[in-house]
Amino acid sequence: MSRDDRQFPTDGRSLSLIAIAGLIAGVILISSLLKAGDDSLLCSIAKSRSQPINAFSDMETQLRALVHYATSKRTPQQNYGEISVTYNVLRNRNPCNFLVFGLGYDSRMWNALNPQGKTLFLEEDQKWVDNVLKGAPEIRAYTVNYRTQLKEADDLLNHFRTEPSCLPSNASLRGNDQCKLALTGFPDEFYDTEWDLIMIDAPRGYFAEAPGRMAVIFSAAVMARNRKGFGVTHVFLHDVDRKVEKRFATEFLCKKYLVKSVGRLWHFEIPPADKNTSSDGPRFC
Repeated sequence: MSRDDRQFPTDGRSLSLIAIAGLIAGVILISSLLKAGDDSLLCSIAKSRSQPINAFSDMETQLRALVHYATSKRTPQQNYGEISVTYNVLRNRNPCNFLVFGLGYDSRMWNALNPQGKTLFLEEDQKWVDNVLKGAPEIRAYTVNYRTQLKEADDLLNHFRTEPSCLPSNASLRGNDQCKLALTGFPDEFYDTEWDLIMIDAPRGYFAEAPGRMAVIFSAAVMARNRKGFGVTHVFLHDVDRKVEKRFATEFLCKKYLVKSVGRLWHFEIPPADKNTSSDGPRFC
């Protein structure tokens, strides 16, 4: 989903990757259709023949996504096991508010798997957003700017420990310019929505001048702790094989809330701060 992995093999292996992608999308989306209504896909198709499908209906969005992945030469950045982790949560929480950092080849799938919910994508590259939306206008996405660079990771951790506006009891996001890890200047919808699921697969974090995911991980933790609604916030962090992702996840998302690890994906279930026994301390974990 991030821009880190937008180049894919073009040799003979691509054929198997395309087949896997089609299988993944097909199984997941068909399962979603079955869960949503009738006892069989054939019944769903029969109904669709007798009743015209609206261009923006859930069924149309899901079927378009299925056809897209079955015929695409591009494969999602996550593998089947990693995708299944988020999919299983979406099945139980749908419809929900799903925030995705990163816009990529799997965005159509995530959008289709949350029918009647709100799925919002945040991406740093305006040209890439325009390119994706040309083929998938049903996707909702914003272009955002980050204040950090990957090479600042160590300094940002030190800053967190000495800046009062970053501490758990004071941390907020909108307008918090004092805390360099807080995501500021984002669209109002980002702050005004209470997110049930947050996927972190962006921004870029593979070279020194890239934004890195430090601020995103911190801000996801703040949003989860400030949750007012029922239940926990599910946070999915990809690329945990990288040093910075793993270090900041341990600092802010907390190993005690890690419920599943598959491949390069970690799944956290973070409760609101009033259910967190360490909410008044100087650290998140």
